[in-house]
Amino acid sequence: MEKARRRILGNKIYLYMTEFFAGMSVMAVELGASRLLAPYFSSSQIVWTIIIGTIMIAMALGNIYGGRSADKNPDPDRLYKRIIVAAAWIALIPVVGKYIIIGISAVMIFSVNSNFLVWAAFAACMIIFVFPLFLLGTVTPSLVKYTVDDLGDSGKTVGMLNASNTIGSIIGTFVPTFVTIPAVGTSVTFLIFASILLLLAILYFVSGRVKTVGAVVGTVIVVISWFAGYSDSFAFWEKDLTFEGESVYNYLQVKENDRAVYLSTNVLFGVQSVYQKSDTLTGMYYDYAMAAPLMAGVNEKDSLDVLILGMGTGTFATQCDRYFDGINVEGVEIDEDITDLAHTYFHLSEEIPVYTYDGRAFLNAIDETYDVIMVDAYQDITIPFQMSSIEFFTLVRDHLKPDGIMVVNMNMRGQKEGNINEYLADTISRVFSNVFTADVKYSTNRELFASNRADMLDVFDRNLALEDNADLSSTMTRVGEELIPYEAGNLVMTDDMAPVELLGMRVIDDIISVEVAYYKDIYKQGGISGLIEALE
Repeated sequence: MEKARRRILGNKIYLYMTEFFAGMSVMAVELGASRLLAPYFSSSQIVWTIIIGTIMIAMALGNIYGGRSADKNPDPDRLYKRIIVAAAWIALIPVVGKYIIIGISAVMIFSVNSNFLVWAAFAACMIIFVFPLFLLGTVTPSLVKYTVDDLGDSGKTVGMLNASNTIGSIIGTFVPTFVTIPAVGTSVTFLIFASILLLLAILYFVSGRVKTVGAVVGTVIVVISWFAGYSDSFAFWEKDLTFEGESVYNYLQVKENDRAVYLSTNVLFGVQSVYQKSDTLTGMYYDYAMAAPLMAGVNEKDSLDVLILGMGTGTFATQCDRYFDGINVEGVEIDEDITDLAHTYFHLSEEIPVYTYDGRAFLNAIDETYDVIMVDAYQDITIPFQMSSIEFFTLVRDHLKPDGIMVVNMNMRGQKEGNINEYLADTISRVFSNVFTADVKYSTNRELFASNRADMLDVFDRNLALEDNADLSSTMTRVGEELIPYEAGNLVMTDDMAPVELLGMRVIDDIISVEVAYYKDIYKQGGISGLIEALE
């Protein structure tokens, strides 16, 4: 047996393969971690920073431990047993990971008063991902110990090991993003790479004719996980979802009832699109945004050109097409899968063109101008920084006709001074001379209307008077009464400095504190039993 083990260790190709697949699995787990966390905590730079930081900590500690362990007891059995444990742990992530995340979120909501995303995402990463990646971090120093037998070629050998790890990491970056996650989902991606690690370790023990209980237990766990973890349901408490899946960019959930169809791209926070089956107004911010075509003179012109940046499933486009005559709507949506859902479940007209593009890149690529440009660029609960800067809004202005209107959906209405909506409005006010806002009732949304024409409200009133649809006229009358001229400050965002993630996180903290204040009081007075009773 000892000779057999020495024989496989003497085959440096096998050792390089171990390094290769370890590196590949680390990156696959890292990318899988981002997709596992995104439906709950968003895919913002904050969450990515936490993922990368905790994984680097795990790898560093693994390097230290692996080197010391190899020096103290240079038995390769120990390394490959660790790989089996890592494989089993990774296989269990799709089985129990989402339950752990929800449990952590529940605890954090009641125990922290600020930086919810940071603490919840950090705790989830530490509990779910640090241990298996710590074990994989022991691979490189251990293999150096087993591989270098001549100091004369130690540099070459260590270089080959590092190259194998790096090449594996590169492939492990591309394969999940472009192949496994879009094709079979996050859960199966974890299971695939867990199985690769398990097979790698089993090959070592089989070649040495070594029987190990760990290999059997690891195999059983991975096999069970293939059955128990084969699920793409992140909202596991939901019943009868119309659709649930993943795209390259988003978690996607379609929910339907007798009245409407809804799209969510984040499990814990909000609805991103809605379609009313009765062909009525939505009662949401899309209705408020309908004021923009009136400000642009839709009822006085033969035709009106509208561009929507962040088309989603086309709620605003469908309403414009339904309520206004002579309107030409185009949409830009970076996620092609959302556009497919729009046509399948949300009755978006095939005659409305939708371009699969980043909104800012699209504006850079065209010369056309529009009467109305709607900016609805939120990706779940975050906004891309490149679509929140003074440079971006200048680009929008340059693609508006001289009497054009920009309408911006601001998703998280903060109450404290210096919130993200103040930053956005101050930035927009540097580009447009006339800015008005209206808070959407019963939501955290605020609609902002901006133009360089001084009579935008007079045009709105004239076109509202020409409106013959009673429901739309009533809603627009209310919106007109709620419009407030914005008094600009100096909180300007640029391409160089746009801290949208931190600003958004502060608003989320405020929203959470308001939503759970009632339950916190119950918990303080009645403890866990009182809380459970209130939730029943």
